[in-house]
Order: sequence, then C-alpha cells, then structure tokens
Amino acid sequence: MTSPVRMPAERGFFGSFGGRYVPEVLIPALEELENAFNDAVADKVFNGALNTVLADYSGRPTPLTTAMRFAGARTSFVLELKREDLNHTGAHKINNTLGQVMLAARMGKERIIAETGAGQHGVATATAAALFGLPCAVFMGVEDIARQALNVERMRLLGAEVIPVESGAGTLKDAVNEAMRDWVRNVADTFYVLGSAVGPHPYPVMVRHFQSVIGIEAKKQFLEKHGQLPDVVVACVGGGSNAAGIFYAFLDDPVRLAGIEAGGTGDGPGRHGSSLGLGSPGIFHGSLSYILQDDDGQIVTAHSISAGLDYPGVGPEHSSWMTSRRVEYFRVRDESALAATSAFTRDEGILPALETAHAIAWIGESAADLAGRKILLCLSGRGDKDMEILISRGAQV
Repeated sequence: MTSPVRMPAERGFFGSFGGRYVPEVLIPALEELENAFNDAVADKVFNGALNTVLADYSGRPTPLTTAMRFAGARTSFVLELKREDLNHTGAHKINNTLGQVMLAARMGKERIIAETGAGQHGVATATAAALFGLPCAVFMGVEDIARQALNVERMRLLGAEVIPVESGAGTLKDAVNEAMRDWVRNVADTFYVLGSAVGPHPYPVMVRHFQSVIGIEAKKQFLEKHGQLPDVVVACVGGGSNAAGIFYAFLDDPVRLAGIEAGGTGDGPGRHGSSLGLGSPGIFHGSLSYILQDDDGQIVTAHSISAGLDYPGVGPEHSSWMTSRRVEYFRVRDESALAATSAFTRDEGILPALETAHAIAWIGESAADLAGRKILLCLSGRGDKDMEILISRGAQV
C-alpha cells in the first residue's frame, strides 16, 4: 500500500459531509482509533506486514481480465474486469478486514465485532479474526440470514458467533445498529470492524484507505496493458467501499467515474436503495451524508434484490464526490441486474455477485454511449452467495 492517505478536513469532513455524530462514550474510542490508524499507516513495518498478508494470504494482486464476449455482443467498447472475486473469501471485503483486524491486534484489542448484509463482510471478518486468533461476533439481520444461509454457515465454521437481529426490517442497517450498541457496551476491549466506507470518522477514510489497493493495482495494470488510462471506471455503490477503493486512484485523472446504486423495483419509498440519486442529506450511523428518509427525518427502509445494496445511506466521501460532480451516480433496477447476471455468466464464464451485476447492467444499457471507450469495472465479488436468490427468481445461470 504505497499511496499516500488523502485525509478529510478537521473532524472528519469531506466538504459538507462526514463528521462524528455518536454517543459521548464512543468519542474517546474513535479518537484512540484515529490516532492508532494514523500511526499505523505511517509505519513501514505495519504496511509491509499488511502487504505481505494481502499477497500471501489473500492472493493479491488480483488480475485484470478482458470481457471479450459481453462487450463484443453489444458494441465496440473494451471492458476490463478488476477481479476482486478472486480474492480469498470471494470479494473485496477481505482487503479491509485484514487491515482493520491487524490494527486491532496492534492496539491490543481482545475481541472483534462486525455487521454484515450480504454476508461477505462477515465471512471476511471471521476469516481475518481466525487468522489472528481473535474471538469474533457478527451481527446480521434475520432477513439477510434467510437469503444468505451459505455465508452464515461459513462464518460459523470459521468460529464466529452469528447474532440474529430481528429489529426493524432485519437487514443491514439494523445489523449496524446492534453492532454499535455492542461496541458502546464493550468499548474498552472490543474492536468494531465496520464493513463499508460509512460511519463516524475515522471509519470512512480508514475503509477507503484499505480498499484503495484495488485502484492502485488496477491503474498500474491498465496502463501496462493498454498504454493509457481507462476512459470510464465503473463500480456498484451500496455503502460504497469497493467503489471508493477503485475511484480513489483516478480522482486526479481525466477519467469518467460512474457509481451504480440499487434502483430496486421503483422510485417510491421502500422500493430502492438509491441514497444518492433519491435521498437527501441527513445524519445516520454517526455521519452526515445522503440517506433515505421521510419528511420527518425518519429512516426509510431500503430495498434491493442484492443484500449488499439495501442500505439506506452511503459513505460521506461519495456524497462529496456527487455534489462536486467528480463522480456520476446512476441506478439500476432489480430485473436488469438479474438479466445482466445471466447474460454475463453465459458470455464470460464468470458468475458475478448481484451487487456487481447492477454495474454490469448499466454498462450494457449504456453501450451506445460507451462505444469506442475503454472501460474498467470493479468486479467486487462472486455470485456463489446469491444462488438461492437466483434460483428463487428463476434466473437461468
């Protein structure tokens, strides 16, 4: 990890977004975490150890794969896939969990907790905790437990306790709520491994930093392969960690950046997960960002066929990128993501996660506008975890 850390402004703000809106009891813990993170990323020994475990344990660098048939069947664009699905545990999540659990061990913390929606962050956290010999508890909504049963069993096999969350809609936002409550009760010895670039400072910058390895590698690989930068970089956006990770390396370059949110089944309340496209600024889970809320400021339940995109908020850095117009954000419906999953799997022999399928669908739908372009897609994870959903919806994959 050789890229310098682009820090937010004082008190963790990216422009107007971010901050630290938490109970008083958590302020010392967040200050401790911020200081420990700043010390660690400036430490050559820590960075060297992290780079070694990313290479020898997770399998980095992940390759760049040209999607020949999917692109060729639509129009004349070049599509390169940054293969985060080939990481150990099958998604980009391991980049962040290895970094955070190593930081927890450095801080002398004795217990790991996490939240998860699609289950990939839970699996990656349980994996990292097992590697470093730390007990782990993962909070997961009952709705997500039902549709991600395979990942639940993987977490348990790795030694983690999976704690069902029945409150609210039983999805990711409710799992985050319970994880934060646990952290408040056990803050002295517990490290909360937050799974996306959301939450109170320093989590957004910390998660983005550990995920920036995606963009750092991809930029170098693309230049070596094509002798130029991509014209467009595309990634799906829920909380926004894989997108922040790949966008970060291209922020200062003349490259179009496109983030794809969950359009769900429509634009009405409770039918989508498009916090940036259809939300408004508000405070949620410890930071000020775009969120889904009603006229009274109450959180509106998000929906997506993908368990990783049904979060009613987004990272504050994404909110800043949208308002500054550095990144464009679009939304894709459930049915389009399902169709893209089938088409892409048949064309490329790669089963993408439903999260990534939203970005693939947008590329397919935008094919005419992308003609002649060189496109880089963050393939954030593999779709094995989604097979029960795909079977239930009749997707022929």
